[in-house]
Amino acid sequence: MSSSKTKRWHGNVEAIKSEYLNGVTTQMAAYGDRVRFSLFGSVQKPHYEVINTFDKKMAFDGNHHLHRAEEEEFGAGNVTPIFTLEQIKRLIAAGGSTRSTTRSPRAASTRSSTAGARPITAAARAREAIDGEKYAYYKANRATLPEEINLHSDEISALMLQGKTAEQAFGEVIEKHF
Repeated sequence: MSSSKTKRWHGNVEAIKSEYLNGVTTQMAAYGDRVRFSLFGSVQKPHYEVINTFDKKMAFDGNHHLHRAEEEEFGAGNVTPIFTLEQIKRLIAAGGSTRSTTRSPRAASTRSSTAGARPITAAARAREAIDGEKYAYYKANRATLPEEINLHSDEISALMLQGKTAEQAFGEVIEKHF
């Protein structure tokens, strides 16, 4: 018999409880505006790394304590995409996981097509949040942006997936191409 305390976390950010994400936002407010989660740790309390504007990183364990991470813990293939503080707050507002048990991504993907709509993955939710931020920035600054900025939409999205704000991503693309 296994419990959720002994299961390895598989990167499904929606499976993280809102209470835990509140602790993550507390550390983000103190140390940096971006975060990425490691696959190390438990289902309910994955390790995470807060990143500040100078790209300095601070690792935290599942109890929100400073953590000396091993080299591979936040290496390629062992981490989620980078999330901004606003994205984490939206995830909390959307409810995160409020259940006492969490579904693994495999359980979500094996649902039959007759059971209803497919669940939204963490990557899709992050992309949706980025698209919303990008559009809001574009709409608010349309008059000052170059006319052909829309040709670089994918590049702006890629920069935002790396953790840049909409303003930083638009600025970098404008500087590079205009």
